[in-house]
Amino acid sequence: MSRYIQNFMKFQPLLKELVARDIKTKYRRSVLGVLWTLLNPLCTMIVLSVVFSNLFKFDVENYSVYLLCGQVIFNFYSDATTNSMGAIISNASLIKKVYVPKYLFVLSRVFSSFINLLASFTAVILVMIATRTELHWTVILVVIPLTLIVFFSMGVGMLLAAITVKFRDIMHLYSVFVTVIMYLTPVIYPMSILPEWLKPIVMMNPLTNILTMFRDVTINNNLPQLSSVVIAVIETVVMLLVGTYVFYKNQDEFILNI
Repeated sequence: MSRYIQNFMKFQPLLKELVARDIKTKYRRSVLGVLWTLLNPLCTMIVLSVVFSNLFKFDVENYSVYLLCGQVIFNFYSDATTNSMGAIISNASLIKKVYVPKYLFVLSRVFSSFINLLASFTAVILVMIATRTELHWTVILVVIPLTLIVFFSMGVGMLLAAITVKFRDIMHLYSVFVTVIMYLTPVIYPMSILPEWLKPIVMMNPLTNILTMFRDVTINNNLPQLSSVVIAVIETVVMLLVGTYVFYKNQDEFILNI
């Protein structure tokens, strides 16, 4: 274990450079640059709030904040995992030239998405202030669901990055999968409107548990339930272990397929 930690510390400056490169590449030639991390969720929230709160009459207090919380968590998962999927392929030229721990390319995609997540969370706080939604002390516990979603997405990203090197079709299929997962996560709707047969299916989605926890500490002034935290930790650890195992099992063959 100490060898892996020393190896990570050795290449930490490279990881920082990769993260900076990913952010610069994403906002290259953009006038507003990183400000889009605030504007994107805000603009989407405004549109969806108008449509869903009026068209479907969702009986949710502070629906705009409720919706934005859902966007923040799900958009991070979608962005981090989708970007991680092509992390090895897009860095093929560098991998072929010098030795670099290949997992760094996945980590850089997740960490760059995490920076966007922090900016999006700032948008949540701004909207809460603008809508005069009470800020509770429980908001400091937001570190729990954010940590869980980061490591869960990291596990999924490692798995996708390894599989995509051999099977490029995954890049096209995953966009469909993300759409399905979005509708199986209570991002835009409250759980109360779901039929009884569908609720257990939605609750089986790991993102649902983390998102509920995020909303509880941010806007509901509720402490995370111990059972929910335990389940989320188990799901996150399992996903991280599976993703890491598959990645390390296949990384020696990456150079043959990129």
